[in-house]
Amino acid sequence: MHRYKFILIRPLQMIPVLFGVSIISFFLIKSIPGDPVRIMLGSRASAEVIEAVRAQYGLDEPLFIQYFYFLYNFIQGDLGKSIIFKIPVIELVFQRIEPTIFLLIYSLILSIIIALFLSIYAAKNQGKFIDQIIRFFCTVGVGIPAFWLGIMYMIFFCIFLKIFPVSGYGDNFLEHLYHLFLPSLTIATALSPVLTRNLRSSLINEMSSDYVDAAQSKGLNDKYIFNQHILKNSLVPTINLLGVNFAWLIGSTVVIETVFSIPGLGSLMVSSIFARDYLVVQCVTIFFAVLIIFTNFIVDIFTALIDPRINF
Repeated sequence: MHRYKFILIRPLQMIPVLFGVSIISFFLIKSIPGDPVRIMLGSRASAEVIEAVRAQYGLDEPLFIQYFYFLYNFIQGDLGKSIIFKIPVIELVFQRIEPTIFLLIYSLILSIIIALFLSIYAAKNQGKFIDQIIRFFCTVGVGIPAFWLGIMYMIFFCIFLKIFPVSGYGDNFLEHLYHLFLPSLTIATALSPVLTRNLRSSLINEMSSDYVDAAQSKGLNDKYIFNQHILKNSLVPTINLLGVNFAWLIGSTVVIETVFSIPGLGSLMVSSIFARDYLVVQCVTIFFAVLIIFTNFIVDIFTALIDPRINF
């Protein structure tokens, strides 16, 4: 069980990481040109009203004082009130969190399905024409921006074929699956080439290992050897690669939510940046950081479960 002692230590390591994220996000956001109060009140507001509102939100204090106010309130669970939406930030985030989580999980599932199918098929047909086609797809897919791919999918499937909605989220689970299929496919199409190329390489390397020849000499079925040994050993580097690319996945979610007008945290973050709604941007940034750290934590657990040789 000593192999899993990192499960107790890793959450403590999150604290300095989150502290660093809070500092960087706070000062980066404050460096954005523009005054949120002027944006909120409009150009006709008097100087007295502007100063009163700035004092109300603590924006007239020095930056380091504002940061410590933010940190103190954050520790107490009070993330303040949105300047633009006029509701508590934590309430606003919880209103928008479901579409983002659904989109992330949906995209992840589609990416894994595509990567598994293509990599296994390519590895078993190494050097053949179909393998060259899959490798070409991976090479091209890595270089295609997700937002451009989303626009092309939207033009073809939504406007030309009219089989998917242009935007929206739906009201129930089946409608969520329907509305988010195209955005999820967009992200999966951009992510799966990276996973496919890595898993294909790992599978080919494992298929030529000595233990495969030894298992075949013992009369074990090829399908059993592939599923129980080759695939299992090949998944370790791919799972770690997936954890590394999860930050990219969240970044793509922000862009794709904006392209497809999905009412999630990504579109909320973009609109809050333009509106200089500092508290909302900081809260969403910290939430994404926690999600990335937690995902890498889960990846480490799966890696330890799959490969007993690994010791964190």
